[in-house]
Amino acid sequence: MTKIQSTCNYCSLACNMDFYVEDNKIVKVLPTKDYPVNKGFSCIKGLNLDKQNTMYRTMKKPLFMNGNGERVEIEWEDAFKMVAEKIKNTKEKYGPDSIAAISTGQLTLEEMALVGHVFRNYVGGNMDGNTRLCMATSVVAHKQSFGFDAPPYTLNDFELSDTIILIGSNPVVAHPVVWSRIRSNNEKVVITIDPRKSETAINSDFYYGIKPKSDLILLYTLSNLIIEKNWIDKDYIDKYSENFEGFKEHVKKYKLENVEELTGISAERVLELAELIHKGKRVSIWWTMGVNQGYQAVRTAQAIINLAVMTGNIGRPGTGPNSLTGQCNAMGSRLFSNTTGLYGGGDYDNEKRREAVAQALGVDSSIFPTKPTLPYNVIIEKIISGEIKALWILCTNPRHSWINNTQFAEAMKKLDFFIVQDIYDDTDSSLDCDLYLPVVSGIEKEGTIINTERRLSKLNPVLKKEEGTKNDYEVILEIGKALGMGKLLDGWETPRGAFNYMKATTKGMPCDITGIEYEDLSYSKGIQWPFPAGSVLVDNERRLFEENIYYTPNGKVKFIFEDVAKNPLSVTSEFPYVLNTGRGTVGQWHTQTRTREIPYVQGVISKKAYIYISKELANELKIKDEELITVSSINGQSRIFTAIITKTLPKDQLYAPLHYIETNSLTASIYDTYSKEPSYKYVPINISKTL
Repeated sequence: MTKIQSTCNYCSLACNMDFYVEDNKIVKVLPTKDYPVNKGFSCIKGLNLDKQNTMYRTMKKPLFMNGNGERVEIEWEDAFKMVAEKIKNTKEKYGPDSIAAISTGQLTLEEMALVGHVFRNYVGGNMDGNTRLCMATSVVAHKQSFGFDAPPYTLNDFELSDTIILIGSNPVVAHPVVWSRIRSNNEKVVITIDPRKSETAINSDFYYGIKPKSDLILLYTLSNLIIEKNWIDKDYIDKYSENFEGFKEHVKKYKLENVEELTGISAERVLELAELIHKGKRVSIWWTMGVNQGYQAVRTAQAIINLAVMTGNIGRPGTGPNSLTGQCNAMGSRLFSNTTGLYGGGDYDNEKRREAVAQALGVDSSIFPTKPTLPYNVIIEKIISGEIKALWILCTNPRHSWINNTQFAEAMKKLDFFIVQDIYDDTDSSLDCDLYLPVVSGIEKEGTIINTERRLSKLNPVLKKEEGTKNDYEVILEIGKALGMGKLLDGWETPRGAFNYMKATTKGMPCDITGIEYEDLSYSKGIQWPFPAGSVLVDNERRLFEENIYYTPNGKVKFIFEDVAKNPLSVTSEFPYVLNTGRGTVGQWHTQTRTREIPYVQGVISKKAYIYISKELANELKIKDEELITVSSINGQSRIFTAIITKTLPKDQLYAPLHYIETNSLTASIYDTYSKEPSYKYVPINISKTL
């Protein structure tokens, strides 16, 4: 029996797991004991990584939708030729902006880099990723405030903090390994700010039930109060930040006497929260999708950054304004997908950066796009308007996961050619595509992943691929060859080659990884960036800004702020309630295509969409537990859900798990101004009994 250490490719923690393999079969899966992220612990998803491509995998060859509406098998060579011809013909007829691709944070760093090289550098099309759905807000907030997309923390800070504030974050369900680390901290106070009394809120020392999307008001009011009481770190502010005086003046208008009406939290409790922050010696503030997925999300994230900076809670153990990422390789997508910025960070219009990346790749800088990709929402809008004719989806399921997902259904019908590359041929997206390209799962492929704390780890092939099957890297490479890239693919033949190219692009950048060797990541404890050439690994836990130097031109962190914007979709008499969305259970993942293969999960979850409704509202409307109700959205859609009565919600709010396609049929096409991240967490609705 052979033990193979690899990385879980579900959530952003990227835990390491030990796979025990015999005769090319996985006998058991155990968490890697001494891996710094999960320390011998895992959630049910990681423990069942062997259950992928087992029950629902039906195809080894591509499927083409013929003229009769039937899906027929075709040979791989024919599929590659077809993709290349469709892309080239569309580009020739309509120009490069008529072609688009959407990738995912589930791909490895090397796969993202390669598809960026093929589709952005060579084809010239637009390519965004579903990282836009979860992490774009944090990316923009970091870039504007810190000067680079740089999450500052290490996960060990959960165990070093004496005051842990969770805002729009529910780690009990979304990041159970994180929750295990919080629980192991015997000196902490846990504070949760959330519109509903989530599983995490129930287990916290302090819970602040906030009105949906009033986070920015609360944070500005809290900041004003802390400034008025002089509970700030003036020395840190003076030495290492800029524009604090502007921020101080800005927040004066957010007064304690107005806070309860606007946020639902009393003045006394806001004062209590301020005192908890003031008394804390090591305060860490953690946010996830409850902040990121909003119409003013970037400024909300920056309000968290401002609060941490002005109280001196950054760059020290157990502190930080800390954004937890969504998917396993979202950090890799942010730095190496060649979409919103050039490989390794930097802007497309920076000639010096273009030349540096060109030199690293051995190409002429003219090959690179001159501007960032169109964001996800604009790609969909341009498909519907007829401007984008062909779309290539890689390992994501937007027919289900896209906000206001009937919009994506409309887009699918408008496309001249729609390609889906996935491990399953029966996702909501792949069922209606023109060409389906089957690929193997993460247990059969190789590459690297960068987790939420900037840690690079290795994805090792646990099983040998069956004859005739292909992984994502091979498919992308063959499409590049069919397109005629020729020598532009020299050095890209293997994931190792792609990694070495990407490593070279980081030289001198904040994310410098020139000191990391590809082979050193196997059977290791991972390495956090930055790790430039010549570095010596002294500690497996490293945080940023310990020397108080930021990546801005003057080396100082920026206070960035803005007036609170009016909610673009307020409740009305016709739609008097608010729908919030998020995860359902630890065992479910996104659109459930992978976790449906875990028997235990399937045995305990609902097969049909359900929605939580407060006991008070249910009594008022005479709705019984598990009764079918119709939920109508301000976006014009209505869907049927099973009502689950709960005491964890205010009367005027409902909560639906995102894992059911019905949920995102109801969300509305609203986006943050700067990040273009969808506002999944708030939509006005009405409900009625289903006749």
